[in-house]
Amino acid sequence: MERITISLDEELASAFDALIAERGYRNRSEAMRDLLRRELEASHQGKEADGQCVATLSYLYNHHERDLAERLTGLQHDHHDLTVSTLHAHLDHDNCIECTVLRGPTAGVRSFAQSIMAESGVRHGSLNLISVDVSATKQTHGHAHDHPHPHSTHHVHYRPRS
Repeated sequence: MERITISLDEELASAFDALIAERGYRNRSEAMRDLLRRELEASHQGKEADGQCVATLSYLYNHHERDLAERLTGLQHDHHDLTVSTLHAHLDHDNCIECTVLRGPTAGVRSFAQSIMAESGVRHGSLNLISVDVSATKQTHGHAHDHPHPHSTHHVHYRPRS
């Protein structure tokens, strides 16, 4: 592990220590590594739209909005190659939340997420995307994955980029 030293003014150091305590980090180094990973991932995503990803898309909507639930389900069926699973929950008499797990080409996942969030009646949409290196998935279970496993009908191993 390589050691680096940074200098912070007192106010920034105090705010960082408060964040560390709030999030339960054991030390500044762990917190700094997570912050760096997050920023590096954001930078990578901004530059590379050709890669693969896994993602969660969460959005709130009013289920009384005319045909909205059917439109959302239709969009998911139209993009069944990206949609892994969807959790639907009723928040109150009018509002629902859906959380959809996605995987596939980053550009396709982003485009699909934008189409869901742009639907009239959808509120507060958020996409959490993680780039993955699919080439690192070729070796799992001790052998190359060029054949299906009988216990799985839709199973792909992804490893997050480091």
